[in-house]
Amino acid sequence: MTALVTRLFDARADLESALAERLARAVGAPGTTAAHMLSGGGTPLPAYRALAARPPPRNPQLHVLFSDERYVPADSPASNYRHIEPLLAALALPAAAVLRVRTELTLEDAARDYERQLAALLESGLRIGLGLLGLGADGHTASLFSAADIERGRGRLAVAVQRPDGLSAVSVTAELLAQVEEPLFVVAGADKREAVRSLLAQDPNLTAWRAVAGCARVELWVDRSAAPALA
Repeated sequence: MTALVTRLFDARADLESALAERLARAVGAPGTTAAHMLSGGGTPLPAYRALAARPPPRNPQLHVLFSDERYVPADSPASNYRHIEPLLAALALPAAAVLRVRTELTLEDAARDYERQLAALLESGLRIGLGLLGLGADGHTASLFSAADIERGRGRLAVAVQRPDGLSAVSVTAELLAQVEEPLFVVAGADKREAVRSLLAQDPNLTAWRAVAGCARVELWVDRSAAPALA
């Protein structure tokens, strides 16, 4: 049974500030050997920028992975890596500590390569601590858009996906999310209200809820505009 713990913020700025603080504690914990998963999308970007502007002391044991990546060049405006790269630079992470989807490969090879990276991380004994997730208005998370995407990921850590917008992507799977100790949905915007309602109801038909069904505990941080039912 997955426990869902919700934190409501009156304003999006409050959510962004709290997320920056949470990230700073996670990545800056001295002597902690851990990996943390970052998500794309617009909601966490201000927190990433705030952390990049005032990075915590360097943690040589830190590793970073991504919830998903669109199958575009790394310098594309649509690339999650491109938007998060300033934070990675500020954290002074060596290339080996950043698990990146290598979109210079073919789509299927990129998925297999990312799965190998994730498997090696887990086999090394490194725990995955904080894991950020978005929530789409259509109920998706990472680049898992449907029950079929969830099913194709069974027994896998990463999978190639065809997105509804016509792009391809590589996404972590429900199997990988089950390994995350602190999965955290970060959601803002009125267009997410129905998806949030379904998540709060733990609707088994909601792709995002199915994706985290293997987690013992999941947090939902949401601003008031996205969660009128919580008012």
